[in-house]
Amino acid sequence: MRILIPIFIALAALLLIYNVAQVNFDAPFQGESTVALIGIVGSACAIILLLILFVSRKIARKEKERKRSL
Repeated sequence: MRILIPIFIALAALLLIYNVAQVNFDAPFQGESTVALIGIVGSACAIILLLILFVSRKIARKEKERKRSL
């Protein structure tokens, strides 16, 4: 899991960059640009959730180490 989370973050970042490239900034809410905007929001949400998971696992690991030392 330690390796998978950064891989998924990188994949979500690549999808975000790809979708930003697909947006037509002259008409962002028409045609394929709408799909790209939805992809951008989805990728950003995935990155945020994965970062929360990463931090929470780090906190749990430190808490477990702290309990062992007591």
